[in-house]
Amino acid sequence: MTTPDSDGTILAAGCVLYRRTGSGGLEVCLIHRPKYDDWSLPKGKLHPGETPEQAAVREVAEETGHHVRLGPRLPTVRYTVGGRPKRVDYWAAETASPDAFTPTREVDALHWHPAPAARPRLTHPHDRSVLAAFLSLPL
Repeated sequence: MTTPDSDGTILAAGCVLYRRTGSGGLEVCLIHRPKYDDWSLPKGKLHPGETPEQAAVREVAEETGHHVRLGPRLPTVRYTVGGRPKRVDYWAAETASPDAFTPTREVDALHWHPAPAARPRLTHPHDRSVLAAFLSLPL
């Protein structure tokens, strides 16, 4: 069960999940969703009574197996899905746990990419704009 906004907008939240490398760089996590055959940022719909921050943390854990520390807020993305408006709120989120990914029907693969190199690997332009905002952060 999800919570729509008062105007019927689908509400969702997600993160640019990142980790620090031994050389001081950043890697970004991208997930593959077989239903859409796309590479995306982890995100999902809000449950009733859930805040966007809670949903972002829960969805990242469900889709990637990583527990996170939310960082700076990133841009909100709006687009249409099946004729309905959708709003996705995003945060930067550093992993607080070691790799624990287990493939599921919803997410069958997870890849880490050097942060700047991840942009062209994302399927959707709205994900690329969120990553661009992430790359401008002083992390």
